[in-house]
Amino acid sequence: MKKLYQYITKSFLGTFFLTFFIVVFVWVMQFVWLYVDDLVGKGLEIKILAELLFYTSITAIPMSLPLALLLALLMCFGNLGEHYELVAMKASGISMWKVMRPLLNFSLIISVLAFFISNSIIPIATLKWRTLLTDVQRQKLAFNIKEGVFYKDIDNYVIYVEKKGKDGSHIYGVKIYDHTDRQGNTKIISADSGMMSMSPNQRNIIFTLYNGYNYTDLTPDNYKETRPFERMSFKQEQLKFSLASFDMTRSDEDMYKSYQQMMNIRQLSTSLDSLQHRFAGKQEAFAQGFARRWNNYNSLHTDLPPKRNARPIPDSITADTCIPLSWPLLDRYEGEARSDIVNLAYASAQNAKDNAAFNKIDFKSQTENINKHKKEWHKKFTLSIACLIFFFIGAPLGSIIRKGGLGLPVVISVVFFIIYHLISTIAERMAVFGDLNMFLGVWFSSLVLLPVGLFFTFKATTDAALFDGDSWKKFFKRLFKKGDKTEVELQK
Repeated sequence: MKKLYQYITKSFLGTFFLTFFIVVFVWVMQFVWLYVDDLVGKGLEIKILAELLFYTSITAIPMSLPLALLLALLMCFGNLGEHYELVAMKASGISMWKVMRPLLNFSLIISVLAFFISNSIIPIATLKWRTLLTDVQRQKLAFNIKEGVFYKDIDNYVIYVEKKGKDGSHIYGVKIYDHTDRQGNTKIISADSGMMSMSPNQRNIIFTLYNGYNYTDLTPDNYKETRPFERMSFKQEQLKFSLASFDMTRSDEDMYKSYQQMMNIRQLSTSLDSLQHRFAGKQEAFAQGFARRWNNYNSLHTDLPPKRNARPIPDSITADTCIPLSWPLLDRYEGEARSDIVNLAYASAQNAKDNAAFNKIDFKSQTENINKHKKEWHKKFTLSIACLIFFFIGAPLGSIIRKGGLGLPVVISVVFFIIYHLISTIAERMAVFGDLNMFLGVWFSSLVLLPVGLFFTFKATTDAALFDGDSWKKFFKRLFKKGDKTEVELQK
């Protein structure tokens, strides 16, 4: 039995690691394709790109690990079934449970490892990935002036080149607009031709211009009357522009540590407690504010006496006090006092309406933020459970279909993973917006696929012909015969 377990484990491990790295590579290529516009043409160092792709591959583990496990199990047990090795094991008295035992133990280890990765490694990798990606997106494109286009990426300068030589260094029809004094196009340099070159330290771009003019608009106090203008010609002039703004600056990671994706379970629990306490305090303050507004009516004074037999005003009111709509407040007063009361009531009602609308938006935003934290807290465990569920789907289903290789197993694994991911995404979004219970929203995909996995496991352990057409025909014939017998008995 020990040699058998070693053989099954060895057959599985190679397939698992191969499929895992393939799936991670696919997710990384998807990231590159999605952000290709932010990566190309910025002169990024290989080190920066390698670091970004490394963090991207780590953040892809929650998506890659269950899919790789499912695909590897389908391929492993499919190969065993296709070569009749499973038949030989069963003929030797080895049950399907014993065949699956070594890979079940491996899946349990993977589940524990997945929890550790999801709780400890993914938040750190996500923080570094998000920070680095933001820095890359903010990075300017590499210095590249195009013909007939105003180039604005050098701070305080706009450069226009009518034509460039074939070597890319010679330029013709040059105009440079100097905005360093922040007064518009008051300084312009125009030249017939020139040459671009880099400084020895690669930190500056040097323009050597030939046969041109320096135009300067002078702006004294009497500018509207005199409009002075200065022009200087030159045979050769050299300008140096700093390329420091093209260097990529690294942001402080503390800017993103408050996001729920960058927290572990302990940090999420602490943040959740603070958010819920703050939210409860705002709700209580909002309720008490309405009561205070009502009690302010007691401070209303008027010279006119109230009418006889007028209903008295309550001394105070709380948030639970019920005020009937027919309460005749206006019947107590007449004339200007009555008009003042109406204006005061209208202004107070408008303020209360605006305050209620603002607090409604604020409460909704805070509720969604709390729900996002709850979702991330639950998702620390969903990856581990998903690995176990996909084991109970992949191992028995592979033994049933008896097809190895990358054909049918890839199709089946992708279908199940899409179903899992689609259900999970929809249910989680509903839970975040409050349309579904948070526990049910996060675990709904697992609750849907768990019975499927148990069904496949039962069929595999009982040697049921799940995909045998003849067996399904016999099943439906028996089912219809039972239905006919029942109908005859009812007629009798």
